[in-house]
Amino acid sequence: MIRNEKDIPAPSAIPTIRSPMRDEFFSAKTTAPVAAIAGFGMNADLVDKLHPRKVPASPAQVESELFPRWRNGPIGVINFLMNHDPSTSELRELDRQFHLHPFTHHTDMHKSGTQLIKSGDGCFLIDQDDRRLLDGLAGLWCVNVGYNCAAIVEAVHRQMRQLPYYPSFFNTTTEPPVRVAEFLAKKSPARLNRTIFSNSGSEANESALKIIRSYHHTRGQSGKYKILSRSFSYHGVTLAASSMTGLPICYEPFDLPLPGFIHVPGPHPYAVQSPLDPEAYGKWCLEETAKTIQREGADTIAAMFVEPIQGAGGVIPPPPGYLAELRDLLRKNNILFVADEVITAFGRLGHWFASNLWDLDPDIITLAKGITSGYLPLGATMVSDEISETIFSAGYFAHGYTYSAHPTSAAAALANLETIESLGLVERVRDDTGPYFQQKLHEFAAHPAVSEVRGHGLIGALEVIPRLGRSGLASEPTIGIRAAGLIREEGSIVRGIRTLIAMAPPLIISREEIDQLFSCVKRGLDRLWD
Repeated sequence: MIRNEKDIPAPSAIPTIRSPMRDEFFSAKTTAPVAAIAGFGMNADLVDKLHPRKVPASPAQVESELFPRWRNGPIGVINFLMNHDPSTSELRELDRQFHLHPFTHHTDMHKSGTQLIKSGDGCFLIDQDDRRLLDGLAGLWCVNVGYNCAAIVEAVHRQMRQLPYYPSFFNTTTEPPVRVAEFLAKKSPARLNRTIFSNSGSEANESALKIIRSYHHTRGQSGKYKILSRSFSYHGVTLAASSMTGLPICYEPFDLPLPGFIHVPGPHPYAVQSPLDPEAYGKWCLEETAKTIQREGADTIAAMFVEPIQGAGGVIPPPPGYLAELRDLLRKNNILFVADEVITAFGRLGHWFASNLWDLDPDIITLAKGITSGYLPLGATMVSDEISETIFSAGYFAHGYTYSAHPTSAAAALANLETIESLGLVERVRDDTGPYFQQKLHEFAAHPAVSEVRGHGLIGALEVIPRLGRSGLASEPTIGIRAAGLIREEGSIVRGIRTLIAMAPPLIISREEIDQLFSCVKRGLDRLWD
């Protein structure tokens, strides 16, 4: 490990860079179009037309272009680090000593050893044992265009060379975030035309909360400060976002929620073992929400945050008519409607926004994840014209982050969104792979280890039960996590959440890869009952 300058080897002792991903993108005399290198098996010609630039010819050329003044300095360090190939055991030990993971039981993880991912291409990842795994969760619901998309890599490379960073403070901007904001406005519901950027979905929701408070304050309604959200919802990990999240494991260990955050029932009858069907249970949820509004006082409630499909809470699609009736209830009571589309936007449901799919007409949309396909961090909060004009009328807007509208993250977002559009991935999910995915998903309704199937487009969940049936879940409340482990052993990554497994593969997935994913799922579930 390099601790100081004396640890840096002399340039003459530094061997050539040895990195599989580096070699793939910058192999000597490479002239392949970027689509071929990106690993896209479908509509590759569209990628090439959109991004016709060729990959640089050689590692030496890249070093010459990127670091003309630092050949014997930082490049030496980079070469040394990329050549040092630590063993899995070494990395696991370093991870154990120095790294805190998010959403992790660290003692359990380190007993078996941290899983390591070495590289990725298309829908596949390579792990520490050089096993090729189909990523059935697109990273964390986000790698929409798959791994190793050359269009994004080139856009980031180009922006880093031109201007890696400058803030959007000081009455200043850079080009990429302006282009992304324009793109979003063209695809979103008609009233939402302005965007403020952040770094994550949590921050996008925090921005929304402050904008909502500013909006009501400017209108002389500071008494409207309470926030409604639903059980089984997930809105992030900051104090306020955790307070909105309707999952006890996310708020109870931190003595949350904060005052003013109120949870109403979410439309998930399976989880509460309701005898009602989803549509009837959804109507009951609406009735309970109306009672809560009446009890708290509509003049005290600022907004309600709603995931069109509740993701991390268990992939919970809305019952027919539920979201429209909820929106009407909020409008009737002068409560702002916020659509948290961190997971659902950018094609996963076969539409650019779930708000368009279900005609939600929200006052605010929050975004992240698929906006860059996870290649770089970026969050976004879109607001209605009425809200933005109210903010303008208030004068100085004292909100934002150091990295708001980061030009390199925005360059990644723009390349990603253009790739989704040029490849027709939204339409492909709507008309082809989405229906096929749901067909294969719902075939598991006949599997003895599955008690419920839920999904829409390219997102789905299977509720898993042991041999004893649902009564046996009391002794194994995290059976979904065990099932996900078995499915990983079979060659695919899915997410185990409580008693279910969740799937949301990259939008570039083919029918053959969908078959492969569900073949692994079947073998894993079969083993669950062995």
